[in-house]
Amino acid sequence: MIWKLLKQHLSVSQLIGFFFANVCGMVIVLLAVQFYRDVLPVFTQGDSFMKGDYVIVSKKVSTLGTIVGKQSAFSSGDIRDIEAQPFVKGVGRFIPSQFKVSAGMGLQGIRMSTDLFFESVPDAFVDVKSEKWKFDPASNEVPIIIPRNYLNLYNFGFAQSRNLPQLSEGLIGMVNLDIRIMGNGQMKQLKGRIAGFSNRLNTILVPESFIRWANTHYGEGGDAAPSRLIVEVNNLADERIVQYFQRKGYEMEGNELDAGKTAWLLKVIVGVVLSVGLLISALSFYILILSIYLLLQKNMRKLETLLLIGYSPAQVARPYQVLTVVLNLLVLTLGFGLVVCVRSWYVPVLSALLPEAGGGSLVPALSVGIVVFLFVSVLNLYIIRRKVNAVWFRKK
Repeated sequence: MIWKLLKQHLSVSQLIGFFFANVCGMVIVLLAVQFYRDVLPVFTQGDSFMKGDYVIVSKKVSTLGTIVGKQSAFSSGDIRDIEAQPFVKGVGRFIPSQFKVSAGMGLQGIRMSTDLFFESVPDAFVDVKSEKWKFDPASNEVPIIIPRNYLNLYNFGFAQSRNLPQLSEGLIGMVNLDIRIMGNGQMKQLKGRIAGFSNRLNTILVPESFIRWANTHYGEGGDAAPSRLIVEVNNLADERIVQYFQRKGYEMEGNELDAGKTAWLLKVIVGVVLSVGLLISALSFYILILSIYLLLQKNMRKLETLLLIGYSPAQVARPYQVLTVVLNLLVLTLGFGLVVCVRSWYVPVLSALLPEAGGGSLVPALSVGIVVFLFVSVLNLYIIRRKVNAVWFRKK
């Protein structure tokens, strides 16, 4: 009965204006969040076994240095200077093998073998379970991380030219390599187990414990000055990183910095789009509040009468509160549905161009929509109740 009494001055056009404006703002906000989640892996996907953001740094090999036999290694002072930079979280040394390595495997009756090299970095930089990334001399098994492009060279080059089957990462991960290390007049047979593949490390990585053990028994022993460093940084998009390494004349491997800058630019663009969407939502919220205020003002005499004959402020405010909550819920439902439709259109296009894209979940966008819905609804309920209470206190 109260709703029938109070809805007489309801402005349908104003409510429709609020509804479509809020849907527009909600779609922009949710679509920006979802698109960001879908595209971000393209720029940030790294190696699942490596911790943090890092760059690989080496010194340039000069012609004069090659002629005179000068090694392009980092001194202790160089490393301390890098560690002192404000954008650096940690520095690790690449430890190379000081012994000969060869590896072989059999496939369809064909025996393949090649000379290799091993390197290691501190275990703190490797995000592999400790039981899978350790070496026990008694077990004779060595976990290995190899560059993914090595597997691509085999699949799309060697295998096709020799009519051999192509190998997936899962399959080759189950194959044991026959590893032979030689040095100091000794030789040892080991088994190599592929623990992972790297897009960013152009080296064959083994545990640091193995390198130190093997260098002691089959190499010269001791630690030589490192020729490459792995540097963990706070933010790959920090321009000071490039400026510092260029000033020092160091070379950076890969395109991690470019990817970091692109990811940062993506965040800025998404932030601008989110701001526009939130601004539209705020304006539509203002339209709704203005409509409710005008409606309350037109029904002021009826409100006063209802309060005087015994209705509580909560009962009088409830019809308006229900109206706003229902409208906000419809906005959320329609906005999320439109985002799902738009996403179903752009994901196949993105996946065709960028295989890493389009794998994001819809949960973040839905969570943001629910947060916006709850915030706007609670604010609406509070404002309406406050207005009705003001009328009630005035009549008392």
